[in-house]
Amino acid sequence: MHAETGRTLDEIASRLTADAELADLARRVREGVGRLNWRMRAEADKTSPGPALLAVLSRLYRAGTQTPTELAEAERLQPQSLTRILAALTIRGLIEREPDPDDGRRSRISINDDGLAVLREYSAQRERWLAAAVESTLSPTERQLLRLAADLLIRVADA
Repeated sequence: MHAETGRTLDEIASRLTADAELADLARRVREGVGRLNWRMRAEADKTSPGPALLAVLSRLYRAGTQTPTELAEAERLQPQSLTRILAALTIRGLIEREPDPDDGRRSRISINDDGLAVLREYSAQRERWLAAAVESTLSPTERQLLRLAADLLIRVADA
């Protein structure tokens, strides 16, 4: 027994093994999710807005109308970067900007119907590619396991 912790060597060895297994699992999940995300981006239509524009559109869709400051903080963007993104989204006609009723110096940004259509089409493209890849690569049993794994990933992400 270890004098300081009160644990046996078997308990310590078991804990180290569990830590190594968890570390390996975390690495494998990170790698798999990262590679899948990279591949789905690579399969996107080349006319789609870039990742930064899509991230802001997605944030506006999920969170609703926001000020530029709220958007910058939520997306962890520098104000200058967000200014360029909002300009590009405005030029494409994908967002609406209106004065903040509480403070006329600020504006409030929201996604419009065209922005929502672009976001939906981008998501649909990625899902079509993923469905085809799953169908051509995985057996029915593996698809059931993937469904379970997807549910587990969502739980972990929401933790």
